Amino acid sequence: MSEQNTADLRVDIVSDVVCPWCIVGYKQLEKALELSGLSAEIVWHPFELNPQMRAAGQNLREHISEKYGTTAEQSAQARDRLSALGTELGFPFNYGDDMRMYNTFRAHQLLHWAGAEGRQHDLKMQLFSTFFTHQRNVDDPDILADAAEAIGLERNEALAVLADGRHADQVRQEEQFWTSRGIQGVPAMIFNQRHMVGGAQGVDNYSSVLRQLTEGRAA
Repeated sequence: MSEQNTADLRVDIVSDVVCPWCIVGYKQLEKALELSGLSAEIVWHPFELNPQMRAAGQNLREHISEKYGTTAEQSAQARDRLSALGTELGFPFNYGDDMRMYNTFRAHQLLHWAGAEGRQHDLKMQLFSTFFTHQRNVDDPDILADAAEAIGLERNEALAVLADGRHADQVRQEEQFWTSRGIQGVPAMIFNQRHMVGGAQGVDNYSSVLRQLTEGRAA
């Protein structure tokens, strides 16, 4: 799962750090890769689930209800299901009634910078934990800088990147690139820059995809 040029295959993943199915899907893929004995170069790409979200964010349960028409009972069931999946895959979800949804444009800018530093994947994993495990505001520059520092990046440089918005245009262009190619929901995984698989498909289905790719290459 490392960012290596010697990997067996490349997987581009369009996702958002506040998307629970994105981390579930990645962890399922990670398990499938382990079972297959294959290595992959993982490249993350930006997608904003809530580009119009106000600065203060919104209560997550209220947000889900407004956006999808989900009842409180359905929401609780979905959280229980995600928590169980997370436990199975080694990722702790920690939902709470006061958890909030946030805009992630700043987070994607920081991920773009981390990519140039060779630490994009590590920061992506850290931000998933920041939001889902620790319920922290991934739109807050200080919290984002904390996440960067936690994986060994320079905190002051992270704050500078967010303050001057030096990567904002590139992130916006990349978001538009993927939506222009029909991606309206995430995760979307593109294997070897050719084969796209949407949603969190499960370990068995990802294993099947990997097997087909390997057999095709061998042929």
